[in-house]
Amino acid sequence: MIDNGTNGGRTGRDRRGHDRTGGARVIRTAVPAEAEAITALHARARATYYPDGVPEDGTDWAAAWRAAVERPDGQVLCAVDAGRLVAVASFRTPPGAAADTVKLFQFHVDPGHWRSGIGTALHTACVEQWRADAARTAVLEVHAGNLRARAFYARLGWTPDPEHPPAPDDHHLCLRYAVGGGAE
Repeated sequence: MIDNGTNGGRTGRDRRGHDRTGGARVIRTAVPAEAEAITALHARARATYYPDGVPEDGTDWAAAWRAAVERPDGQVLCAVDAGRLVAVASFRTPPGAAADTVKLFQFHVDPGHWRSGIGTALHTACVEQWRADAARTAVLEVHAGNLRARAFYARLGWTPDPEHPPAPDDHHLCLRYAVGGGAE
């Protein structure tokens, strides 16, 4: 969460729509009208770890993001800096998982804002929401070739998921995070 010094250092936007603010930076729940901006940010971020270009899989990403924002069982947080959307995270309990497990389906920071602290602030906001939702474990899949993202997640405490080791031909690694901060 971004702290602007108000409310005892605790500001935030929860599922009821209150903003997490700090000066020109805001972390808040995304709205459906932002699907195009989120899609463009998503494309810019993904392009950095696909050296031959982002593979075309036929996905209508604007529709997919709009659906993610509108899901009643999930949440999409976005970070806005000086009025511009610069990072996004999408999460929910995955199908078939325990109710206290949340999956971080998407987490992207605009490459022009890497190393600015916005990704860490967005991750912190996600963890705060997971704790509020009584999640104990978070999971994600990261592209194996995305070394920058892998280092980011490792720095924040994500570890390889022993229940889902990578297959020899898999391009993704499964990571897990103890939301309460303790050992599982």
